[in-house]
Amino acid sequence: MEPKSEILRGTLDLMVLKTLDVLGSLHGYGIARRIEQVSEDILQANDGTIYASLVRLQQRKWISAGWGVSENNHKAKVYSITAAGRNQLTRESENWNRVAGVIGRLLKLAPEG
Repeated sequence: MEPKSEILRGTLDLMVLKTLDVLGSLHGYGIARRIEQVSEDILQANDGTIYASLVRLQQRKWISAGWGVSENNHKAKVYSITAAGRNQLTRESENWNRVAGVIGRLLKLAPEG
């Protein structure tokens, strides 16, 4: 069984924005579990890193927070992506695709000689 990988800080913010964009309002625990689910448990999203990301995203006004009810009927803070967050998501996605393309090309390089 492959070990779980830690999520890089910049990529976590991107994944949180994308999760909220696709699924709508969610609480932090739901966001973390969704990232793990989509990654087929390859990525580990611990609560501490998720909440640090949520604070960062709120400070940048890319997400907003309010109170709602969780699936098990408990009061929970829920997060939603803002218009500014959607704009940032577009920019970050384009940048990620560019960087991933470069890394992919570098990994395909054959040794010279």
